Amino acid sequence: MTRKIIHVDMDAFYASVELRENPSLLGKPVVVAWDSGRSVICAASYEARKYGLRSAMSVAKARILCPQAIYVPPNFDLYRSVSRQVRSVFERYTNMIEPLSLDEAYLDVTVNFKNLPSATAVANAIRADILSLTGLTASAGVAPNKFLAKIASDWRKPNGLFVISPAKVQDFLAPLPLQKIPGVGKVTLAKFHQLGMFTVSDLLRFSDSELVFHFGKFGHRLYQLARGVDERPVESNQVAQQISTETTFDEDISFAQIEMPLMTLCTKLWGQLLKKNKFGCTVTLKLKTNSFRIITRSKTFSVPLHSQTHLVQAGLSLLERVDEDIKDNQFRLAGIGVSHFPEEHQAGQQLSLL
Repeated sequence: MTRKIIHVDMDAFYASVELRENPSLLGKPVVVAWDSGRSVICAASYEARKYGLRSAMSVAKARILCPQAIYVPPNFDLYRSVSRQVRSVFERYTNMIEPLSLDEAYLDVTVNFKNLPSATAVANAIRADILSLTGLTASAGVAPNKFLAKIASDWRKPNGLFVISPAKVQDFLAPLPLQKIPGVGKVTLAKFHQLGMFTVSDLLRFSDSELVFHFGKFGHRLYQLARGVDERPVESNQVAQQISTETTFDEDISFAQIEMPLMTLCTKLWGQLLKKNKFGCTVTLKLKTNSFRIITRSKTFSVPLHSQTHLVQAGLSLLERVDEDIKDNQFRLAGIGVSHFPEEHQAGQQLSLL
């Protein structure tokens, strides 16, 4: 049986909640973030996005792009409460729910509790129920798998619905820019362009083995995605093991040069942690030398890290723990990750590095 998958994505969730709570901010460029140059944006209203502001961007950069932006400190207790309301709506229709963060989730509605005739009807009903219960809008994508549903949910934002039927999959995919594929970043995109690939139809010219040669394991997944194949089920009991980010340098660098990119990675990772509302106790540093030797260093704290500053401090302290003989190498990759996520009721505690 062909699956019927919905990806529901709340529109500018944190910012929309704040606008709901304070209607005087409607129509203004609102940023949810601590008003500090060292903070990162948790969310930006659509008015703020017109100036290029976006989640995980540093507040320092945001101030340059939009000096008139209004900063509202995040209220995660409130966002969690609204997220539970949204979840309660999902549960009216299915128990196959895979949350990705407070504001988005996959739903498998191949069979739905209300016996609605189509996934499109379910998606419309869910969006209407969310609006009625919370006063907030949600966008949704409907498709035969998770890959396509996630792309579709972004197609008509905000407050939109886009459906990719099984018969229309290839027509939809063929002209799709490769940067729309989840997991394709700047480095991968640049490699695509070097190989003369710009749209999904260009991927179809390459065999599975050729894509694996150029992109490693990701190449096999690219081969499948180009054909609209994604067999991943909706995992309703999925638990995050680690949230991490890494970068492969354009050219190998010395150990002394790692500190700055590591701080940038910490900023990016903190944005991901805020997005997912996950705060862990263990920080892991990953380095790869130009001879492909992998070095990791980890540290576990008694309570979760709850600020970007603490994450940076932890990352730099792990850098200091790298052995002296390793420091003589050139390095091709650096990464930072957070794991060991406690229960939500513990996440509000503050971390002491002392």
